[in-house]
This record gives sequence, structure tokens and C-alpha cells, in this order.
Amino acid sequence: MRYEAGQTVNDKYDILESLGQGGMNDAYKARDRASGRLVVLKIPFTSLIGDPATYSRYQRELEIGKRLHHPNIQELLDEGRLDGGVAPYLVLEYVDGTLLREYLREHAPLPVDEAVNITVQLADALQYCHQHGVVHRDLKPENILIELDGTVKLVDFGIALLQGARRLTFRRLTSGFGTPDYMAPEQVQGDRGDARTDVYAVGVMLYEMLTGDVPYRGDSPLAVMSQRVTTDAPLLSSKRSDLLPQLEAVVWRALRREPAERYASMTDLRHDLTHIDEVKIPEYPAASGRAVVSREHMLNAGVVIAALVLLAVLGMVAELVHRAQVAR
Repeated sequence: MRYEAGQTVNDKYDILESLGQGGMNDAYKARDRASGRLVVLKIPFTSLIGDPATYSRYQRELEIGKRLHHPNIQELLDEGRLDGGVAPYLVLEYVDGTLLREYLREHAPLPVDEAVNITVQLADALQYCHQHGVVHRDLKPENILIELDGTVKLVDFGIALLQGARRLTFRRLTSGFGTPDYMAPEQVQGDRGDARTDVYAVGVMLYEMLTGDVPYRGDSPLAVMSQRVTTDAPLLSSKRSDLLPQLEAVVWRALRREPAERYASMTDLRHDLTHIDEVKIPEYPAASGRAVVSREHMLNAGVVIAALVLLAVLGMVAELVHRAQVAR
């Protein structure tokens, strides 16, 4: 069910307003009756209540939230159940800020100092996550909030990878890999990814903050994913000429297609951003920004993209079948 302002959830939280919808849930701004604190409630769509994949996602986000306590990560405060214990909900810290997506829409490209500051805070939060066995896997400007004082908050661990967690069920497979513009090549190829997968996404966002654009553009998400597997990212200097070559080198390394060629950790990325004068400038491939792969790799990439299309179609069909069964 949907809630309106003035309604109360479990006699504990007074709904103040809707904050919109995510991929699987409604979000509400509410007030904790006991403490008076502003909070965010995440409640799954009615059509998904009782769905094992939804339950698994909420359980994963709950377990991750219990592990993570960091000033740059939205805090999990409480959890509960609705409708006689069937529907789970999460209670999160309310962050009074602006989504990085909205901020970029108004201010990009950002000054170098501001873009680096945001990235350093993200790196701190993600290094903490990785040390606690969590890989986010869906980093994008829509999952980052910036408070009025400039503090960055990382949110939404719905498809995060928890060490030891089982694989996603087939029906949710196509929603378990992230967002096309920020996906690492290994995610496109079906790999679950590791800390270096998050490094790649942070590199994309730093690129976007500095240039106002993402490295790859295409007519469709599949076209973007295909480029990501077969083509090196264009150098920063091709889109903005006033940046230090050392900063370009940092972004270039974060965006390497092969995980082994990227920064191994967020700590390493953070170090180079905060010690920019020490960064060595690499010898860039002459074909940076163009496809530099063999025919065999091109064929492999084509197979992967075709498989993703098939998975997407099958996933949508399975979802429609499931919803029809739930509606009976």
C-alpha cells in the first residue's frame, strides 16, 4: 500500500511526505515518534511483497546496514514488518542534501578542488565498505547525497555484494549488475566484481564531475556496454584542456578496462588524488578512445552483449509471469 502524509507506520513513524520510488520500493520522509528524529522509510511495492528476491534484497541491505557505521554512509536505524509481518521495511538516517545527479545537472563541470573533495570522501566510505566485506556495485550520482556543508553520503546498498552471500536468483539477474553508464567492463561480461569494480565507477563519476559528461555515449544502454568492453575511455584532455596531466593519469588508471590495471584499492586512489604531484604520467596508448581489441575479443564481447539481451528479455518475461501469479 501507499502511504500519505499524516498516516503512521506501526505506531512508530509519522509519514511527512513521499520521497519518490526506487526500483523496488517507495521511500518516505517520516518522523520517529519516540525521538522526534527525521528518518527515511523504505517500503517495498505491494506487488513485490512476498517475493523471495525482494525479501533477499532487503535482508542483504539490512545485514549490510548493520555492518556499516561511517560518517559518509547513510545510517541504518531500524527495521520492521508491516501487514501482519509479511512486508519488511527499513528505517534510515534522513540526509538533508542534494543528489549528486541534481548537483551535476546544475553545476557541472565542477572545479577541480570540489570534484576531488567529493571523490576523496567517496573513497573513504568505500574503503571502509571493502574492509567490511561489502562491494557496492551500483555506484552512480543518484546514489550519492551532498549535504549543505559539503559532506558526502553514500546510499542504497540494494544490489551490493556481501562476502559469502549467495548469488542472485535468475529472475533478478538482469537488475543485479548496476547502471550502464557506471558499470565496469567485468560487470558487462557477467562477473560479480570486487573492490576494483567500485574503483571503476568512481573513476566514471570523477570523469563526469570534471567534464560534465560520462566517458561513453551510445544510442542505447547495450551500445554503451559494448563500447565499455571494446574501447578505452577517451582521455580527459579530449574534453577539458585546463586539467593537470597528473589528474588525467589518475582518472585514466581508474578507468582501465582490465581490473588488474586499475587501482587495487580506494586507499591507493585516494593517495594519488591527495598527493597529485607524485603521480607519474603514463605513456598512453596511441588509440586511447578507440577500439583496440582483437577480432577474437570483439566476437567475445558480441556474445556477451547478445547474452545480456537474452537475459533481459527472459527476466522481463519471468517478472510478468511472477506478477500475474501474485495477482491471482
